[in-house]
Amino acid sequence: MIIEKLFKNIFHKNEEKILLIFLYSLLTFFELSNSQQINPQNFLFKPAFSRISANDITDIVINENRIWFGTGKGLSYTDDNGLNFYNYLHKDGMGKGGVSAIGVKDDVVWVATSIDSILATGSFDVGGGLSYSLDNGETWNWIPQPVDARNDTAGGKKPTTTAVQNVTYDIAFGDNEIWIASWGGGLRKSSDMGKTWETVSPDKFPFDVSGNLNHRAFSVIYAENGLWVGTAGGINKSTDGGKTWTNYTAQSGSGISGNFVVALGKQIFQDKSIVWAATWTAEGGEEFDAVSKTDNGGLTWEVTLKGEKAHNFAFYENEVYVPTDNGLYKSTDFGKTWALFPQIIDETGNAVMTNEIYSVGFKGGDLWVGTGDGLAKTSDSGNSWKIFRAFKPTGIEGEPSTYAYPNPFSPLRHNVIGDDGHVRIQYNAKNNTRVTIKIFDFGMNLVKNLVQDKSRAGGGDYYEVWDGRNENGDIVANGVYFYLLELEGEKTAWGKIVVLN
Repeated sequence: MIIEKLFKNIFHKNEEKILLIFLYSLLTFFELSNSQQINPQNFLFKPAFSRISANDITDIVINENRIWFGTGKGLSYTDDNGLNFYNYLHKDGMGKGGVSAIGVKDDVVWVATSIDSILATGSFDVGGGLSYSLDNGETWNWIPQPVDARNDTAGGKKPTTTAVQNVTYDIAFGDNEIWIASWGGGLRKSSDMGKTWETVSPDKFPFDVSGNLNHRAFSVIYAENGLWVGTAGGINKSTDGGKTWTNYTAQSGSGISGNFVVALGKQIFQDKSIVWAATWTAEGGEEFDAVSKTDNGGLTWEVTLKGEKAHNFAFYENEVYVPTDNGLYKSTDFGKTWALFPQIIDETGNAVMTNEIYSVGFKGGDLWVGTGDGLAKTSDSGNSWKIFRAFKPTGIEGEPSTYAYPNPFSPLRHNVIGDDGHVRIQYNAKNNTRVTIKIFDFGMNLVKNLVQDKSRAGGGDYYEVWDGRNENGDIVANGVYFYLLELEGEKTAWGKIVVLN
């Protein structure tokens, strides 16, 4: 989701000018101090919650006994297959904003965050820094987003990179160092747990993130045959720790489909070692969106899933799982053929209201899927699902009796399935009842009779879904809409939905 928004602007001429301005001249209000680290003892182990921290699941990473989730509000994990979640927000040791990357190696966990910021010249992503734990999440240490400085003519210091548009999108572990791919911050490595960072150019040219697309790094992994880095200018491989590089581009005849490489994955099965790459179109021409893979260390590449924007990869033996803008794909023959999972719906009829899948992980026979509309798990290859969502309970402990989310709501952009977006109207039924919901415009004209006398059992939170259309099937105009919630035997309640396309 973060990558998609970024890609829409990255090659625009005005973005190039803005990037130059912010990377090479400005230290903004959002710049984080580069001189202090927070004492890890300030952030101790948290109690479990029944719900995950947010509904947009940007990353899923699995180690031996925990499943880690990056969300739009922070970091979560479960160690009991989703019965409980442990949630870490900014006050618990995470950087500000949502999680943009997770790296896990044994009991060492690194997490990067990103902040959406509105500046005078537009909207930008700002790196929220990195948090790391050496004890599997028991305690945390935070460091600011790494930036560079150079001497100016007056002998002082000026930044060559700032936290603006310097967001870490991937993390990898070497033998004695950690690598981060940070877009406007480039590719970096640290051998002292983030106290100092070295920028690394994944080619033979001096580091120049404003002028060289290949220095804008988005993905990094260690595979058995080397260090692999995906950038806005192709795929890069080093077998000597980043000293020398082999570069693969769509223009060089290497066989990859596109130069904007947003994700890399490694699959090990029997005698096969395969590197997979999400290769999107960067500058047009003959490039196209697809998945590119190599099983011989980059000597040759094959292209599959043509036309799809992939976001990540997960593997289980010979199985490959690829989340894309159009759903979750699975292959059991290393990408020769693919099956598309149908819409995720649980046994109660609760559905994931989006085609876009952002993250995926496999552990102990369970497939975990992260979307912008919640987290889902299947233990039987998608025949049945359990869906996990964050929401505020209604009608208890001072909470409102009903609310709608997302709000404001765009029928063209939020929770889109097919041609329809969806907004949820949340409520609580204290007793067995029948529910009726009617939607009105600002002039109190009836727009939609959404639900009529629907049976609900008492003692639970429920929601109904509106697609933003009126009784004639037309998408409603932008504006303020009111809904009337009637629960038989209980008080009626009103709520408001702002429609904004």
